[in-house]
Order: sequence, then structure tokens, then C-alpha cells
Amino acid sequence: MAPDEHPGTRPAAWRDDSTAGEDSPFAGRPTPADSATYPTLTYEVTGRIARITFNRPEHGNAITADTPIDLAHAVERADVDPRVHVIVVSGRGKGFCGGYDLSIFAEGGFDPSESAQPATGTVLDPTVQARNHDARRTWDPMIDYQMMSRFNRGFASLLHANKPTVAKLHGFAVAGGSDIALFADQIICADDTKIGYPPARVWGIPAAGMWAHRLGDQRAKRLLLTGDCLTGKQAVEWGLAVESCPVDELDTRTEHLLNRIARLPVNQLIMAKLALNSALLAQGVANSAMISTVFDGISRHTREGYAFQSRSTEAGFRQAVRERDAPFGDWKR
Repeated sequence: MAPDEHPGTRPAAWRDDSTAGEDSPFAGRPTPADSATYPTLTYEVTGRIARITFNRPEHGNAITADTPIDLAHAVERADVDPRVHVIVVSGRGKGFCGGYDLSIFAEGGFDPSESAQPATGTVLDPTVQARNHDARRTWDPMIDYQMMSRFNRGFASLLHANKPTVAKLHGFAVAGGSDIALFADQIICADDTKIGYPPARVWGIPAAGMWAHRLGDQRAKRLLLTGDCLTGKQAVEWGLAVESCPVDELDTRTEHLLNRIARLPVNQLIMAKLALNSALLAQGVANSAMISTVFDGISRHTREGYAFQSRSTEAGFRQAVRERDAPFGDWKR
């Protein structure tokens, strides 16, 4: 900047990138990497937008032990990159996220085929967790809580990030996938997206505990006392999402939202989010997550929970889910 220059001499100088100009704290510093590949997702920065994309489409982007760690790392990467103004999370393939990979957790005895995270001998050790889910053994609820609370921490990085986060939903965002989505600051979805927590019918309570905070008491109970799901269009009507549209318009509408957010200075975005989050956190989000995570563990260790787990092992998880959901008329709907 020349000695006689100051921001007031340039039109709309507040729209400059925070890394631009000799007066920037980041002047002359190396640029962070634009992309990375994780076991469960990819990361890419384009302009002012960080794009996190779940990348297990052949498994419905189902959650593994790596997912929360990958997500938290990618969110932090975007959060400290001064070029990034907004973070968007989406999924490749037919849907956003179909929940936990229950071919591992219910059908396969908690034994993932591989993981990037060393867990042998810890509370995250699949053998330890399998033993703790054995109906013939004594269940230790805190071993269960230590595992599940770590999933929650990773997913909650979307809420606790300094910068705004947007979840772009299509196809399905169910069970644990809805836990992830509800931590985002904004949800935009295709009209026909399936959003909900069917495991509330047996073998699950949404550990994130975000439903009442996003929907209010009665509407949250309407979903969790039945396990019913919303469509994307209903999610907007109920106040869960800010926008829905036909699926072929989702990319365009999402980019429009992201670019409007990205026009604001990073510091303005951070201050606005922190100010608004203070009200949300004062409602007791952390307490809701703690209680819900404990109850999620209990739900998997009731007589009914053990029956569902045993049926999943015997007949396969898809058949057990069919038997769970068919009486409600929404199997595979």
C-alpha cells in the first residue's frame, strides 16, 4: 500500500481478501494446501469456500471409526485457513450419509476391516467394543460412552468451528447422518431428501441430542417417538432446513447461498456465528449430547436392543431393518 493510500481510497475495500495487500497479517506467508484426501472424505478449497465431501458412495457414505476424526481434521483445516469464508459438507453418490456402517457395528461384531486410526488396546479397540456389546457379559456404559462421545465430538466440529458451516443434503441423511447434518449452521436440501432417525424405533437414540434444539420440543418428539422421517420440503416447513429445491437445482442453489455468505469478511462471519452460537449453547447443547449419548448406549443394551443386534447377526442388517420399519410403512421409502 502506498504511503498516501488507505482503504477509504478504494471502492468496497472491505471485500478484499484477508490475505491481500502488504498490510495483511498473512502477507508473504505460504498458502495452505488446497486439497487433501482422507479415508472417508475429500477436502478442497475453491476460492473462499472449503468443500468437505463424504467419499464412501458404495456404502452410502456410512460412518466408520475414521469419519469423525477425518471430519474434525478437515473442519479445523478450513477454520484456520484465512482464505476460507464458509465450509460446505456434502456426500458423493446417492445420498449425504446413511448413518453408521452397521454392517460393522451391528452385523459384524464391531470389527472394521481397516482403519487409519490406531486403536489396539484402547476403549476404541473393536475387540473391546465387541466384548462390551456381548449380551453374556457385563456391559460397562462408560466404555460405550467414551467411544460414542468421540463420534459426537468430531461431528460437533461443524457447530464449534469459528466459520459458518453448511450441510448440502440429497438422497438421505438418516440416523447418524442426521446427527452430522444437524450440527451444521445451515441446511440446504433436495425436496425429496429423507431426513430422520429411524433407529429411535429400536437400538438407538440420536447421540448428538440436537433435534429439540433445531425443531423445538413437540416437533422433535413427533419424530423421535415414531422414528418417522421428513422430506427435504417438510424440513423447510418445520424450520429444520433453510431451503429446499428440486434435486437438479441443488448444486446451483447451494452455490448461490455459499457465495452470498462468502462475500462477507471472515471476521464478520466469525463474530456473527459466535454471537448466535452463544444463545444456542446456553440452551444446553453440551448437556443434551451427554445425556443422549448415554441413552443411545442404553438403547443398544436393552432386551430389545440385544434382540435387534442378534437378528442383524443372524439374518443380516438389511433384513433386521426391514422387520423394524415395515410395520410403519416406510421400509426403503
